[in-house]
Amino acid sequence: MRATNPRASVVIPTYNRREELRTTLTSLADQNLPADEFEVIIADDGSSDGSLEVVRSFEQRLALRYFFQEDQGARAALARNAGARLADAPVLIFLDTGTVAGPGFVEGHLARHASPDGAPGPRVVIGYTYGYRPFDPTPGLAEAVAALAPEAVRRRYGEDPSFQDCRHPEFLSVDFDANSLPLPWIMPWTVNLSVATADFWRVGGFDDSFQGWGVEDLDLGLRLYKSGARFDVSREAWAIETPHERDPSGNADSVTRNALHLLRKFQEPAVELNWAWFATGDWLAEDNSAPLHARYARLLDWTDEARGLCADHEMKAMLTNIPPRASVAVFGCGPKLPRSLPAGTTLFDFDVRVRAAVAPDTPSRPVRHALGVRTCLPDQSFDLVIVTSRLRGVWKDHGKLILAEAHRIGRAVRS
Repeated sequence: MRATNPRASVVIPTYNRREELRTTLTSLADQNLPADEFEVIIADDGSSDGSLEVVRSFEQRLALRYFFQEDQGARAALARNAGARLADAPVLIFLDTGTVAGPGFVEGHLARHASPDGAPGPRVVIGYTYGYRPFDPTPGLAEAVAALAPEAVRRRYGEDPSFQDCRHPEFLSVDFDANSLPLPWIMPWTVNLSVATADFWRVGGFDDSFQGWGVEDLDLGLRLYKSGARFDVSREAWAIETPHERDPSGNADSVTRNALHLLRKFQEPAVELNWAWFATGDWLAEDNSAPLHARYARLLDWTDEARGLCADHEMKAMLTNIPPRASVAVFGCGPKLPRSLPAGTTLFDFDVRVRAAVAPDTPSRPVRHALGVRTCLPDQSFDLVIVTSRLRGVWKDHGKLILAEAHRIGRAVRS
C-alpha cells in the first residue's frame, strides 16, 4: 500500500523488538483514519531478529517505508532523522516500538496541528501515554495489552493512578497547559510526540551526536522552545506504553553523559539544573520531574529578587592576598565589579541581565550566564574561585553542588 498524499508520517525507531513492533504496527493498522492518509516509517537501528519480516507482513495494511542502519550501538537520534528524511507528510509523529496507539491517535495529533482555519500551527504535540512509567510499571499491563484492544485496556484501568502517564501530575498542575510549566521543553518525549515537518527541520532535527540512551528528545524540545514553538498536551492522541525490561543503573551513565553534552551546547542555568537532575540520581529517586520544575521556579523568583544585589565589596575582600597573575573565577558576580578584580577574571551570574549591565564597563570580561552547579570547564582551571552571597537565595537547593563545582574547577575557593 502507498499513501500518495499522506497527512502524517509516523516514524518508529526499532532495535531487536520484533514482537513489540508487531503490536505497534497492528495498532496503527486499526486507526480510525484511513490507512492511505498516513504513512509509517520504520527506522531500524541494526536489528538482527527478523524485524524486517514483521514490517513486510503489514505491507497490505499500511503505507510503509523501511530504513536500516548497521548496529553500531544505540543511535536512536540518527535513526529518527533518517526516518524523517523519508517522510512525505507535513506532520511528523514519533512513536516508540512497543507503544500501542489508540484508534484516534493519528487524528488526535493532526487535530492539534490545525488552527481554526486549517493551517498548521507552530507547535509540538505531546501525546498522552498511558502506562508510561519506566521505573514503576503498571501491574498486569503487559498481559492486558497482549490480550485486549487498546480501548479495552484503557477501559479496564480507567483512572487508576498506576496507569497514568508519569507526567500526569505536572500536566494536571497547569490544567494540561504545558507552556505554563517552568521548563516546558523537558516534557516532550519521543515515546509519543509530533511536530510539523518544516518546524522539525528548521531547528535541524535530532542532533545525532547524542548516542546511547536519553536526552536527545530534550535537546530537540529545547531547540524548538527557543524557536518559539508551543507545547500542547493531547489526550486525544493517546497511546499505551507496554512495560518492558529496563536497566536504570546501566542507563545512568549514558543519560548523565548526554545531559552534559546538552549543557555544553546550551550553557545556561536551566540546562545546568537538568544536568544535576540526572547526575545526582534525582531522576530515579523522584516520582516525576515536578521537583525539578519547582527548583527552577525558585531560581527564577530569586533572580528577580536579587536583581539589584551587588557583591563588589565582598569580592574586593576575598581578592586580598592573592598571588600576582592568579587566575580567578567568580560565581554570582552581580552587576557591579570591584576595581581590584584581576584582568582576565572569568565571571558567572545566574541573571542574564547582568551580562548587559557589566559589559560596557568590562568588555574584556564577559559574563557567562550560569548558576555554577556545573560549568563545562576542565578541572583545576583557576587558582581561585569566589562564591558570592548573591547565591544565598538558591543555596538550600544548590549550595552543595555549587561548592563541589567550585572546588572542581578551582585550586582554592573563597565564599
